[in-house]
Amino acid sequence: MTAFFKAIQYFFENIIFVPLDAIRQLELSNWWVANTITWIMIFILFGFFFYWIGQLHKFNKEKTERIDATAHSFFK
Repeated sequence: MTAFFKAIQYFFENIIFVPLDAIRQLELSNWWVANTITWIMIFILFGFFFYWIGQLHKFNKEKTERIDATAHSFFK
């Protein structure tokens, strides 16, 4: 069982968080570049968010979205 949790630790520390470690090391040498990367990611996420809200607004205006209680099979 310990090997399972060590595998999870290895996966997150050595694979998933590698980009974050790189940004952390970059911040020590050049603060502006590290924060520019962060702000670019924030602007991209805001762009996706506003696109999603726009699509919700479009479908709401066209009345094509089912909003009744039986819109999904697990509500029946």
